[in-house]
Amino acid sequence: MKKEINSTEIAVLAGVSRSTVSRVVNGYKNVPKETYEKVMKVIEQYRYVPNHSAQVLKGKLTRTLGLFWVSRGRIAKDFLAEYILVSIIENAAELGYHILTCVVPNLQDHRHMRTIRELFVQRRIDGGIFIGLNSDEPFMEELAGEGFVVGLFDYRMAGVKDINRIVVNFDAQTAAKAVDYLHGLGHRDIGLINGDLRRFNGIQTQDGFLEGLHRNGLRMEPAWMEYNSFSEASGYQGMKAILARNAKLPTAFCCANDSIAFGAIDALTEAGFHVPDEISVIGIDDHMRSATSKPPLTTFHIDFDGMLSALTQQVIAVLRGEGVGKTMEFGGELVVRQSCRPLRMDISQPLC
Repeated sequence: MKKEINSTEIAVLAGVSRSTVSRVVNGYKNVPKETYEKVMKVIEQYRYVPNHSAQVLKGKLTRTLGLFWVSRGRIAKDFLAEYILVSIIENAAELGYHILTCVVPNLQDHRHMRTIRELFVQRRIDGGIFIGLNSDEPFMEELAGEGFVVGLFDYRMAGVKDINRIVVNFDAQTAAKAVDYLHGLGHRDIGLINGDLRRFNGIQTQDGFLEGLHRNGLRMEPAWMEYNSFSEASGYQGMKAILARNAKLPTAFCCANDSIAFGAIDALTEAGFHVPDEISVIGIDDHMRSATSKPPLTTFHIDFDGMLSALTQQVIAVLRGEGVGKTMEFGGELVVRQSCRPLRMDISQPLC
């Protein structure tokens, strides 16, 4: 099979005219369904990509980005999801770009993959930004390998560098720094309630947590670790599971994000434990509720707007020929509130 194929060859293989291939690629509606399916099958088989440089020279950039939110659940009540969507839309608008938003229930479903591929192939969008990916997605490798410009939020790169792939990740050291902080307060028994280990952030959080334990000479106790999703409900259920199987509990818990921490604190309070007098809890991301939660949550502030701005701007820069693909990491800044306290301090003294 040739490395590259043109529209004339696609037409021959599909048994149609070149103009029909052009109508399919450009999203015209006057193509019979059977013909459309036949052409798309050949396009997918041969990984055909219209000449991007020619499109640019002809002024055919749509100035539209696809924003693909990969989620099986509803995102309407998810504050972070809303924040991410608005941030990307606003950052794109400042650079003269529109956003076409799509919720993708299952990126392994061939129907969803085909819909996304059609948006790229038919040039309805110039590039795409993907949120909520698993750490490894073969479909992302296909899109990037075919030359489409993709921006990936929270995604494993494994050393791959493409001029058309832009990745923004959290810094794994944030979880390690959380352990450092608790260790500095005198805590030696520390547990972890993590998010989804299929997500790169879940992997990074676990790796960072274990690194923090190791460099502080602390033991890892599997019975003090839980993982599920990055939701408040998951934090609650994770803490309930830890409480149910442990006679001896750690004196502090790291949580992969603040939503998990809220749920964990609710479960501890329900079980009769006082945070932070008996057990300290630290989160990561500085949720809008964290300053007013009970108790106010010690956490690490993450510059989400900076992350999303950098991702959106770099994707558009690549599309304009003004930049290349890169991977960017963003760490967190400690915000000390009242959910952690030094170990063995008299409870009449001020909280940390």
